[in-house]
Amino acid sequence: MSSKKYPLHNRGIYRNLPTFDPAIKNLTAIITGANGVSGFGLLRSLLESPERWTKIYAISRRPPPKEMTEKLLRPDQRARVEHVASDFLDDPSQITEALKAASVTRADYIFFYSYFQPRPKPGTGPREVAEELLRINVSLLSNFLDSLSILNLKPRRFVLQTGAKHYGVHLGRLRVPAIESDPRVSHPEPNFYYPQEDRLFEWCRKTSNDGKENVGWNVIRPAWILGAVNNAQMNALYPFAVYAAVSAHRNVPLAFPSTWSAWQELNLNASARLTGYLTEWAVLEDKCKDQAFNAQDTSSLTWDRFWGELIRWYDVKKGFVGPADDDKCTIEMKGRAFGEESPMGYGPPLVTRLSFSLVKWAKDPENQEAWKEIMAANPNITYDPFADVEQNFIWGDAAFRRSGPVSMNKARHMGWTGFVDTHESLFEIYGDMAQLGMLPPLKVDSAQALM
Repeated sequence: MSSKKYPLHNRGIYRNLPTFDPAIKNLTAIITGANGVSGFGLLRSLLESPERWTKIYAISRRPPPKEMTEKLLRPDQRARVEHVASDFLDDPSQITEALKAASVTRADYIFFYSYFQPRPKPGTGPREVAEELLRINVSLLSNFLDSLSILNLKPRRFVLQTGAKHYGVHLGRLRVPAIESDPRVSHPEPNFYYPQEDRLFEWCRKTSNDGKENVGWNVIRPAWILGAVNNAQMNALYPFAVYAAVSAHRNVPLAFPSTWSAWQELNLNASARLTGYLTEWAVLEDKCKDQAFNAQDTSSLTWDRFWGELIRWYDVKKGFVGPADDDKCTIEMKGRAFGEESPMGYGPPLVTRLSFSLVKWAKDPENQEAWKEIMAANPNITYDPFADVEQNFIWGDAAFRRSGPVSMNKARHMGWTGFVDTHESLFEIYGDMAQLGMLPPLKVDSAQALM
């Protein structure tokens, strides 16, 4: 299959997308973890092609929240999605029975987004958390693969989404831009992406989907993921919309909590829906079989310009307070090294400096009261991020960490041309979150694209 001979097309703000042979139709897909930012983003992307994707099984412990499906999916799209309740920490035989009960006998393509983030136990450090992450998340994938073998369900392609942590962005300084052929990072802190990949590669080698050819795989590695679902955890730029809305309500300026270097640094993000289109392209192109791909919007974002948009989108009349001088930024977030070298193999650890923390800001009773007043004035808002400050705002602080870009050269080299302006994507995401009851309505009609 190849999209090369067909013209490119746009879907709203998502531009230069591939067009596929219309003969590719009546496909069945499994999406695990379809309630999360990435899984739901892919679901929305596939549902835009009703003749190509006629049946999608969404497998998770709980069904997709009603507010997500009813607010963000059309009735004809919802009709093509069937939820299958299953916990991948169960024994593979139990997972198999859940699939049998739902009559899941075919899946042309499988997309794996299941993920569990354990809460750190008191007194534990990053190493202990990473070990628990590995134990749980490798089990999720392994149990599911074993259930597919029991059921003799063999897709054409199996997709595993991991992320830029593959390159050690959470640990410290790394080579930039990160490219797919970079070696795995040797570090005392375990990375569950690596054993997940190994388990998938092993299963694909041993599993033939037609008696001749093994099941193919793809690994997708997005940068910071942006998307709209009905929870805020791990959605790094959601806290900034809350911060802007509260600042506007309190009639105070939107203060920037980091340095001048951070203010003008280029950041690259991966919008979940564009990553969904890239993932669809990867599985439908024969030449992409058994390949890993980075994913990002191909649209640079700076805090400088994003701050200006936040002020405009939420009508922060007092404007902003710019970056603080370095000596005023007394909060330090250092890359972890456990006394060993950085992921790059040499050089000092990266240090992120803040003048204040969004977590601390969110603990301020005045800001919490302001959100209650915003909720009272907007009955549609049902989500209170201040109910769990640590979980909902810590990712905002983490967004200031310097992580380095991931390269899109490989995907481009193989024919991918998709693009979205990240300002336009964030505007759409915040609008979707307003529909989900997570934010007040935006005050303007559109974003200012970076052009």
